[in-house]
Amino acid sequence: RDAQESRGLGDVYKRQKLIRMPIEKRWVVKPQGNPEAVAAMAAALGIAPVLANLLVQRGIDTVEKARKFFNPHLSDLHDPFLMKDMDRAVERVERAVRDHEKIMVYGDYDVDGTTAVALVYKFLRHIGHKNLMFYIPDRYTEGYGISIKGIDHAVRKGATLIIALDCGIKAMEKVVYAKNRGVDFIICDHHLPAGEIPAAVAVLDAKRADCSYPFDELSGCGVGFKLVQAYAQKNRIPFSEIEPLLDLLVVSIASDIVPLTGENRILAHYGLSRLNNNPSKGLLSIIKICGLDKHSITIDDIVFKIGPRINAAGRMRMDENDENAAPSGGHAAVNLLIEGDELQAEEFGSVIDAFNQDRKCIDRSVTQEAHDFIERNPEMKRLKSTVIYNPRWMKGIVGIVASRLIETYYRPTVVLTMSNGFVTGSARSVPGFDLYQAVESCADLLENFGGHMYAAGMTMRPENVEEFTRRFNAYVERNIDPEMLLPQVEIDSDLLFSEITPQFRRDLNRFQPFGPGNAAPVFVTYGASCHGEAKLVGMDCEHLRMDLMQRQKPNTTIQTIAFQQPTHYEWVRSGRPVDVCYQIVENHYRGTVTTQLRIKDIKPVLK
Repeated sequence: RDAQESRGLGDVYKRQKLIRMPIEKRWVVKPQGNPEAVAAMAAALGIAPVLANLLVQRGIDTVEKARKFFNPHLSDLHDPFLMKDMDRAVERVERAVRDHEKIMVYGDYDVDGTTAVALVYKFLRHIGHKNLMFYIPDRYTEGYGISIKGIDHAVRKGATLIIALDCGIKAMEKVVYAKNRGVDFIICDHHLPAGEIPAAVAVLDAKRADCSYPFDELSGCGVGFKLVQAYAQKNRIPFSEIEPLLDLLVVSIASDIVPLTGENRILAHYGLSRLNNNPSKGLLSIIKICGLDKHSITIDDIVFKIGPRINAAGRMRMDENDENAAPSGGHAAVNLLIEGDELQAEEFGSVIDAFNQDRKCIDRSVTQEAHDFIERNPEMKRLKSTVIYNPRWMKGIVGIVASRLIETYYRPTVVLTMSNGFVTGSARSVPGFDLYQAVESCADLLENFGGHMYAAGMTMRPENVEEFTRRFNAYVERNIDPEMLLPQVEIDSDLLFSEITPQFRRDLNRFQPFGPGNAAPVFVTYGASCHGEAKLVGMDCEHLRMDLMQRQKPNTTIQTIAFQQPTHYEWVRSGRPVDVCYQIVENHYRGTVTTQLRIKDIKPVLK
């Protein structure tokens, strides 16, 4: 390991083709809070001015708001019956329970969908409803959303009510088809509706134009939880009986990247507490596999470790002809999440982890192929967007590959492959550029599409790929601001290393959970230099680890890690000064917890 860590950059780049020279980032310091308001907040709350400034920057400009922010309460959750159609949804579920109807709980194959299915299924099972089943559509044979195959399966099994979660808001024809076959629908979705609302018994979606619910940023699982909350509230079931479901909900909130504000902040706060102190058996098995059982789990741990494992099940295509195969696809994820036996949950967890290992190998290989193709085609490198197509790539990982390509080329990206005779793909965007509008501008070439500003999916006929590529690239060329093609680091404020005291860290932790709408703050420190040894670490020497010192009284040294930033190794090792922007994190190693700076970017000081 010592020999590996001491290699120069030449060896690093020879060994690992995926490590490339990083794009230079722009540093943008956010506007600072009003000095008088910041000082008053700091004095009233007994916190450092830097932290009071963070509050004011986030619109938390009164002591009352700050105390509410620091102390989320479940009592501040909104009445679920404020959501349009909630009364109708609860009444229909009550009738199904009372009459022992068979209920199918139906959901998307990603983390949000599978956690939502598990949450509603577990609740119905908890209240004693046994005539119950769940269904997750196959990504490859059915695609996203409500499928005819799923409805037909419900009919064959005798289900008369389908509760659809994280999907269904555009399933007008499918809902009619189900109704004609004697199956009612309750739709719980959080995506933008089209002009028409499906003719279901109830459509729960806070984004409906005619819905006045106070918070419209719930995840799909969050909408399912509001249905559960409403049923419990009407039937006088104590909230304490549904609180254990919050571990599933926080996994959904984190993985679906919904804003961590309003109700989501409250639900995530209590969900993290449940996840850390008393998780369900299925999630516990994943926690152990990830090695997270020895320290406090954060939103980042869910995003980067727990969520991808659950997601992987729905991404992988299994052998449909193998009758002895372990549970596959999204079904395997739900089986894990609803399992109450610890030993069985560990078996399911191992299956899920194996899916994730396979997924990582495949997406790494496909990402390398995509990189190589772009590098061999200089005309593609000159464009302001990327559209790349290979019919051999696995449908389940093209979204991941699109995100990987943005890390290198930093521009709106579409990755396409072939599935069931159609070309299908995923798109990802850069901050500020509305990807959905770009895809929508090509709607006449598409069989279907959906998504939002930063992520979208689409399906088209093979003969339309060339024209789609031309028109998508032309739309981006006309509409993107050149500054959007330069990655930027948003900095909250400057900070001295000496200010990072134990009390400062404790107060900073009260800002958690971090996520969209409440991002982990980024600080900048100027004129630091390496004190001791700088090392390149990781399997491919792709990360830079160093102890940095700031020579201001008192001199303070702190441990740092710069992921995927090996290029400044020689400069730092020489002791020359650097400016760094970073997040403050806790590093857990062999039972010891230390403060660490997670470096976002490094700029050598040239003068």
